[in-house]
Amino acid sequence: MKRHALTAAVLSTALMGATLSAPASAQDTQYITIGTGGQTGVYYVVGQSVCRMVNRSAEESGIRCNAPSTGGSVANINGIKSGELNMGVAQSDVQYNAYNGEAQFDQPMENLRSVFSLHGEPLTVLARKDADIHSIQDLKGKRVNIGNPGSGQRATMEVLMNAEGWDTSVFSLASELGAAEMASALADNNIDAMAYVVGHPNGAIQEATTTVESNLVPLDDDVVKGLVDKYPYYSMSTIPGGMYEGNPDDVQTFGVRATFVTSADVPDEVVYQTVKAVFDNFDRFKRLHPAFANLKPEDMISEGLSAPLHEGAKRYYKEQGWL
Repeated sequence: MKRHALTAAVLSTALMGATLSAPASAQDTQYITIGTGGQTGVYYVVGQSVCRMVNRSAEESGIRCNAPSTGGSVANINGIKSGELNMGVAQSDVQYNAYNGEAQFDQPMENLRSVFSLHGEPLTVLARKDADIHSIQDLKGKRVNIGNPGSGQRATMEVLMNAEGWDTSVFSLASELGAAEMASALADNNIDAMAYVVGHPNGAIQEATTTVESNLVPLDDDVVKGLVDKYPYYSMSTIPGGMYEGNPDDVQTFGVRATFVTSADVPDEVVYQTVKAVFDNFDRFKRLHPAFANLKPEDMISEGLSAPLHEGAKRYYKEQGWL
């Protein structure tokens, strides 16, 4: 799976810039910046793939796109809020929290807007076999990477920890490595387990399972089931057996959806052209990562979206008869 991230990296343009106005003509090139995630994760591929579609139609739309690696969901929404980013990828729970001013966000971000949702993303905990971790409770007393501040995995781990009544003191080490560092830390025996909110199959999980004997940890106790019952953006999820080396059985966990978000301050035409570039080339888009293979437009404009749809996105969806 590394090749998908590498392929996506090649697609990245050197264009930067976040200042926008509605394009007056196709000759007036506008630049948009999309927040993604770590380079081994699916968010990075999402951003690169959207940019690939947008840049293919740049002569017509007058819009060019850049998608740098970022700290993940929370960082992307904060970047959109500050104007450093025009759009970004975020977990459905982080989108909900931002719009409603909960958890990591002190104030509601009332101008946050949904564009579409993407693949499902279960919270995935991978542990070294020699750490003997087979349940949530087995994580206590272990060296666990809970994710870098600003990332989706950190946000979801904090929700799970709070629900379990834990703080970081329950672990012998609570490391804060980013997505690109986790697999090697597990293989080098610097941590016992890593947590990752990600679509599957995933390059970092594949790297770890082929480098060191490791097992996926079920996250399906009563506390988890209570979270799923309480919050509409969570659902139970199954990581299929046989997807990763040494893990022949299905593993139950819970998770969110990846969503693509923006601000109401971004011009309608810019969002319209971005959405049009993706859905007018939808079959091509779906081939850019295995996590996209089963995407359906009807799900993408309804599931996992807590903020209102951006007017530019709604315009395209209405033209297609989807709304």
